[in-house]
Amino acid sequence: MTTDLDLAQALIDELIEAVWLVDAGDQRLLAVNRAAEELLGQDRASLVGRPVSELACTPEDLFFWEDVAAGRGDALLSETLLCRPDGTLVTVLRRVGRVSCPDGRCLYLACFSNQSERRAVENELEKLVAELRATLESSADGILVMDLDGAIRSFNQRFAELWSLPAALLTERNDAGIHDWMAREVLDAESYAVRLQAIAENPLLEASDLLTLRRGRVLERVTLPQYARGRPIGRVYSFRDITQRLQDEQGLKLAARVFEASLDAIFVTDPEFGIVAVNPAVESMTGRPGAELIGQRLDASLRLWSDETLDPDIQAALDRCGHWQGEIEQRHANGSTIPCLVSLMRVPDDAGQPVHYVGFVKDLSETVEARRRIEQLAFNDALTGLPNRLRLTERLEFSIELARREDTRFAVLFIDIDRFKHINDSLGHVFGDRVLIEVARRIQQCLRHVDTIARLGGDEFVLLLHRVEAREAELVARRLLETMDQPFELDGLKFSLSCSIGIALYPEDGETLDDLIKNADSAMYHVKEHGRGDCCFYQRQMNVDLLERVQLDHAMREALQQGCFRLAYQPQIDLQSGLVIGAEALVRWTDPNLGQLSPGRFIPIAEETGFIVALGAWVLREAIQQGARWHAQGIELALSVNVSATQFQQANFIDSLAQCLEETGLPPGRLELELTESILIHNVEETLRRLEDLVALGVRLSIDDFGTGYSSLAYLKRFPIHKLKIDQSFVRDIPHDESDTAIATAVIGLAGVLKLRVIAEGVETDIQRQFLLDAGCHEFQGYLCAPALEPAVFLARIAQIGLAPSTPRPD
Repeated sequence: MTTDLDLAQALIDELIEAVWLVDAGDQRLLAVNRAAEELLGQDRASLVGRPVSELACTPEDLFFWEDVAAGRGDALLSETLLCRPDGTLVTVLRRVGRVSCPDGRCLYLACFSNQSERRAVENELEKLVAELRATLESSADGILVMDLDGAIRSFNQRFAELWSLPAALLTERNDAGIHDWMAREVLDAESYAVRLQAIAENPLLEASDLLTLRRGRVLERVTLPQYARGRPIGRVYSFRDITQRLQDEQGLKLAARVFEASLDAIFVTDPEFGIVAVNPAVESMTGRPGAELIGQRLDASLRLWSDETLDPDIQAALDRCGHWQGEIEQRHANGSTIPCLVSLMRVPDDAGQPVHYVGFVKDLSETVEARRRIEQLAFNDALTGLPNRLRLTERLEFSIELARREDTRFAVLFIDIDRFKHINDSLGHVFGDRVLIEVARRIQQCLRHVDTIARLGGDEFVLLLHRVEAREAELVARRLLETMDQPFELDGLKFSLSCSIGIALYPEDGETLDDLIKNADSAMYHVKEHGRGDCCFYQRQMNVDLLERVQLDHAMREALQQGCFRLAYQPQIDLQSGLVIGAEALVRWTDPNLGQLSPGRFIPIAEETGFIVALGAWVLREAIQQGARWHAQGIELALSVNVSATQFQQANFIDSLAQCLEETGLPPGRLELELTESILIHNVEETLRRLEDLVALGVRLSIDDFGTGYSSLAYLKRFPIHKLKIDQSFVRDIPHDESDTAIATAVIGLAGVLKLRVIAEGVETDIQRQFLLDAGCHEFQGYLCAPALEPAVFLARIAQIGLAPSTPRPD
């Protein structure tokens, strides 16, 4: 065996790797080579015969040799550590394998490769990569590195900033997403794509391009091939923002061309800033003769110095890039000041030393005024000068943030002028605009300086009351109502207005801008629905009536199928004779569960859902049948029926009407259709054709609630109208209310000129009746005579009053 060990020793001594021969029985070293001595820093004599466990430094090695002792260990390959006598550790790649000898003995051959140098190289490489990454991130340019296939290998933060990459593209690897984003950001996407293709097809191409992004930024892109071992492996793109540089260069070129003719003031100085030349515009700007300025230092004319020294920032800009630009307040010889834009440029010689400085001074008075005017137009209402919706949004958002931070409250008031449409329709929009200006003035007088009033449009205003509680908000609202209740007087015309106010409080009525305005608006509409001219705090149930509306729509449809609707008839009286000359058919509905519902509650829902078409058709047919029965009894009445806009616009409306008249036998001249003004302003030519067809059929036409809609002389002149109905809102307060009196008188006078009949609704007192008679009104209806009555009761009422003779009435 000794001969075998000597042979083994001779063999392993020639190996480059460190080698141990270990006896499998007692796990002691039988032989080591010279490389092992060098690796462990020990001589062979101190190593041979030692247990291998004494040289193991890791649990993995200890466990392996324990397995060998138990007869289980076979082979081992991994990195491990060896400990030298001085305590230093050596990283090695260790391979252990079992060797069977001819004499039956079993040995283990352990080979060790020193990894210290490789590990040092790897550490150095990691350090180098980290330094390169730090260098990449410290660059002022955006850097993008790609391989030859277009896959992105790296980019720095500046690149992401220049291209405004979204956060999603920074937190995940999505090369296609980044390429798509860049293609969308470029203004000329087609040229961008063509250029990228050309670069991709030539790996050695070096190029420089200008890219204009959609956000207005201009980037200079420099592309260079990336080499490894003399061969291109990818491409490096660098992006530099040159937006400002291009602007500066353009300004310099323009200044050079227009020196003599420029309307801007131009100063030329020597290297010490002594003025050597000026243009005529300088004299106008400074108020001093040009000859007087020559030889003086520039700071005598332009305020660019402090303590006899040029502003350091200006000097640094001139030294760095040769020019500086900024705004100053320029003083005139008369003591006034004007805002100016100053551009100061250095003119160097061949050696780069300044020989002149040139200053361009532009009067910004018009620009500043234009900015102020643009801002005013952008954030203020053009009519009243109040903040508009945009400014209100800005201030509301600020108030919300402030209230959250300081745990305070504020209020939003939504104001709507009651029946303001009557003003516009009767007196014109110019007059209405003057009224709005006066309304805005009155509201402003009721507010503090810290509060905000904004006009949203039309006759709607929104108030923002800072740091107020509910009680204070209500006091302001009441003060507004009292102010608005004071009489208005314009051009000698006195009239009264009222307003409806909804109040929402932060945070209980909403924590967002939209919720606060919406809820204040809902509260305002609640006031409108309950009589107008008051204020109301928002309550949650105001916005939860959708279910009720759905239920009401369903109930209406069932009621029509089950015959629950009925018609009542209100007498129409001739003012001269006091006799009944007609009747208006009015729909009534009593529901088993909901009780009696007024038309004002269910008609708007029917119009909103489209059910008004079916309901209106039933009303028209039922009224015609009743009129035919009266006609057969010799009771000759003009029968008025309301027609909705949706019903009127149905394609078969006229044909169905003609068929119904023919089937019932009611003379068409006894039917009068009451149309709303909204019908007449949409699709004028088609509406005119339909009206002419109705007149040809023999039906008479009336405009219902005249003056409350889009009253226009144009349609009164063109359309074949027979009668105007004065809305009860204009009748209720006559003759005490001057504006209502004026409107009613104007409508009657207008009808007389156009040879139209006039009927007033809502007449409740004899004083109103007498006024209308004296004013020239032809007919009236209202509680003074009778409410809407069942057919039998209606006939009984006719018997009391008397029926006018059946004679043709003038148009």
